[in-house]
Amino acid sequence: MTKSALQIARAAYQPKLPKALKGSVKVEEGAPTQSVADQEAIKALFPNTYGMPLVKFVEGEATEYPAINVGVILSGGQAPGGHNVISGLFDGIKTLNKDSRLYGFILGPGGLVDHNYKELTADIIDEYRNTGGFDIIGSGRTKLEKEEQFEKGLEIIKELGINALVIIGGDDSNTNACVLAEYYAAKKCGVQVIGCPKTIDGDLKNEMIETSFGFDTACKVYSEVIGNIQRDCNSSRKYWHFIKLMGRSASHIALECALQTQPNICIVSEEVEANNMSLDDVVTYIAQAVANRAANGNNFGTVLIPEGLIEFIPAMKKLIAELNDLLAANNEFAMIKKSAQREWVISKLSEENAAIYASLPEGVARQLTLDRDPHGNVQVSLIDTEKLLSDMVAVKLAQWKEEGKFVGKFAAQHHFFGYEGRCAAPSNYDADYCYALGYTASMLIANGKTGYMSSVRNTTAPAAEWIAGGVPITMMMNMERRHGEMKPVIQKALVKLDGAPFKAFAAKRDEWALETAYVYPGPIQYFGPTEVCDQPTKTLTLEQAK
Repeated sequence: MTKSALQIARAAYQPKLPKALKGSVKVEEGAPTQSVADQEAIKALFPNTYGMPLVKFVEGEATEYPAINVGVILSGGQAPGGHNVISGLFDGIKTLNKDSRLYGFILGPGGLVDHNYKELTADIIDEYRNTGGFDIIGSGRTKLEKEEQFEKGLEIIKELGINALVIIGGDDSNTNACVLAEYYAAKKCGVQVIGCPKTIDGDLKNEMIETSFGFDTACKVYSEVIGNIQRDCNSSRKYWHFIKLMGRSASHIALECALQTQPNICIVSEEVEANNMSLDDVVTYIAQAVANRAANGNNFGTVLIPEGLIEFIPAMKKLIAELNDLLAANNEFAMIKKSAQREWVISKLSEENAAIYASLPEGVARQLTLDRDPHGNVQVSLIDTEKLLSDMVAVKLAQWKEEGKFVGKFAAQHHFFGYEGRCAAPSNYDADYCYALGYTASMLIANGKTGYMSSVRNTTAPAAEWIAGGVPITMMMNMERRHGEMKPVIQKALVKLDGAPFKAFAAKRDEWALETAYVYPGPIQYFGPTEVCDQPTKTLTLEQAK
């Protein structure tokens, strides 16, 4: 395999570890825990793994451990740093006992069910240290939720003599990990299950999980490109760039990138919902900023848009819900001529939703009715929200021009940054954080824990001062309606409008909207002064108030 100069140099990087993990460790247990909500329901579903204490690792006496066999699974979408979680896990179990073995299940949880695996030896691990991607074993989106899957998994676990499984994933994958831990504990199978917090979206966090891994790197990648676009925008001075960013359920990525690059506008979905804004309100807000800049002779700017915005606009949410029900109940829609479909939909909708649907550009209206996922729901990520907004802004500005309220020119460019950030070479922060998460998982296994998520905190301090431990997954759970029934799931962390990151943004956004206050972060730096190379996200720095 041909390697780039950066890959060769990165292979030699030794991730930093918290001081407590550098020698022998012992467990310090905290108070019993309870779920964030629906305590009785969660306790009833997880009688064997509910109410366990928080765990913290501190320096301990030298202990001899027996060899352990561990299985590892990468689940869901990719996030920078996954390979370092596996490297940390490998080094951790080998430190405990050099005869310990690590097995990787291929292409996600499906690999466990289908008995598709490979042993991860030192020579394989060394090829992947500090690299981006999940290609060491691949990832997949199979959900582990059925008894027959648990039993099929158990067959290969017993065959390989595996003592513990580590599932590296987001909120859904870690919910599945908890269900699996409960099942194996109830049956007294002697198989531990540990989770690791992964998602670039940044919505898997709470007081014990400061950030999900990959968020730092992905935001730095997007911010570099946004900075490049802003430099171009400020050079030619003739375009408004509408930039959609990943984050269906939460706007953490858009907010972090705004704090790093200072665009003219950043829409935060959670604020749109809290203020009960209509689509027209959002369009008017952008159009007004365009008009204000034009009045100063600036016919250019940047707008950041979270991918899930449409679902946070209350009126659009109602329209989508009615469309889902209407199309699920009517097979005749597919038989109607394309040219007549729009009118048919308008005739069937309630008056309020029909008016909103009729106001949408034809392309977007079609996306709302045609592209459904297997559950019959709109595929929000396929909606070109950035084009929808710029088209509607253009219509409003043309109207204002006739009324003498707009004196400038408006031309738009569109971008969607998503996959570009998911497999980037991890930043020093993510390389260190992920390695520590994997190493911590090995210590949770050594100390007999199951149903825990690996937790590394205090990460805005130097790595030596980081606090490693574990948090019971049930502590993060609540009950939510999924596909018509109530299910236990890890509660998603949305942008808090009273939180420090949003407040810092809100204090500056009016100034950024009018001025050209762009910041150009440049590419991720891996070598050089610590203030350039080891910076955590602005979100984390503000949340930790450091």
